[in-house]
Amino acid sequence: MDIKKKVEELALTLPECPAPLAAYVPATRFGNVIAVSGQLPSVKGDFSAYCGTVPNELSIEKATEAARICLLNNIAAAMTKLEHGETLKLVQMQGFVQSAADFHEQPAILNGASELAVQILGENGKHARTAVGVSALPKNAAVEISCTFEVVPEEMRFTGRMNWIG
Repeated sequence: MDIKKKVEELALTLPECPAPLAAYVPATRFGNVIAVSGQLPSVKGDFSAYCGTVPNELSIEKATEAARICLLNNIAAAMTKLEHGETLKLVQMQGFVQSAADFHEQPAILNGASELAVQILGENGKHARTAVGVSALPKNAAVEISCTFEVVPEEMRFTGRMNWIG
C-alpha cells in the first residue's frame, strides 16, 4: 500500500513531518511499533485556522477538519521511521478536543480522523481510540491527536480475521 499515493487519490497532501514545539521528537520507533507525539492541526507551521474552544470559538465542522489534519501530521511523522518495503497499521488513536464545559461530542470530532485513517490505510486504518475533552491545548489548538502504529511489510494485508496474507 502506497500511503502517499492514496493520500493524493483523496485530493489531500501529506505534509512534511511537523517540527516539535519543545524538547521531544515527533516519533520514535521501538521494534515494529511507532509512537507519534501529539500532533496539532498545523498546516506548514500555522495553527491559526484551528484555534479555540469547540463549539464556542470553533465550529464542530472546523474542529473535525482539524482532526483530519492532525491525523495527516501523525502519518507524516510515522513515515519518517519506515524503511523500504514497510507500511503502517494504525493501532490506537488518542484525541483531545479543547471543549466548552457543556460540550460532550468529542467522539464526533475525532470521527473525522478515524474515517480518514480507514480511507488512507484501508483495513490497516481500523483502530482503538480515546476521545477526551480538555480545557486547553498547546498553542490554543482545538484538537491534538497522537497515534500508535504497527509497522508491517507492504505486501501484507489484513483479511479481517486474525491472520495476515502475504
